[in-house]
Amino acid sequence: MAGIRNLVLVGAAVLGLMSCGPGTERPLRPESATAGITPGQQAPPLTPPAPLLSSPATAPPVPSREAQAALDQRLIQAAKANDVGEVAELIRAGGNVNAKDTIQDSAFLYAGAEGLNEVLRLTLANGADVSSTNRYGGTALIPASEHGHVETVRILLEARVPVNHVNSLGWTSLQEAILLNNGGPRQQDVVRQLLAAGADPTIPDPQGRTALENAHRLGFAEIVNIIQTGRNE
Repeated sequence: MAGIRNLVLVGAAVLGLMSCGPGTERPLRPESATAGITPGQQAPPLTPPAPLLSSPATAPPVPSREAQAALDQRLIQAAKANDVGEVAELIRAGGNVNAKDTIQDSAFLYAGAEGLNEVLRLTLANGADVSSTNRYGGTALIPASEHGHVETVRILLEARVPVNHVNSLGWTSLQEAILLNNGGPRQQDVVRQLLAAGADPTIPDPQGRTALENAHRLGFAEIVNIIQTGRNE
């Protein structure tokens, strides 16, 4: 019996050696992950895998100079047609509200001059240059004042369009509000707004006449009174 037990033990030992032969990987014991760490130390954290990089966002294509110019001209034409929806769409497409056509009108300048208030507000909300000038060297406020566009004048003054700018003809907004209209209620309202915003009634026209002198000369008694009252306040 002892001989048989010895043979069994020898056979088991041989099988154990064969299982550890070349090419055979032995499974790690659970404690092997902390091998070499003294008691009380923590095992170093496992390094997480590097995150996958997402592909960079593709920038929208930059339009060619010709494409941009065509877009800008469409915007000006839409403004001149008072097509508010088209103006908004073309601005979203990248149209420049300060771009000008061959007669130096921009969407902003034309809307201001003609009292197209919805278009005007869109241009102001999208980067309109309030100091830009038209073919007469005037701001949008000057023709708006001339035409008696009461609400337009209010919008432009709130946007800080220069109130005392002198155009190439030598006229301010205040002078044009008097010289180029009939002195009626709308002109009176415009004159009040301009004076309240700091318009200087002493700036002369090319003939050397002040706004007050022109109002006297044209018989606009109410405007004379508005200017004199404003001067005395």
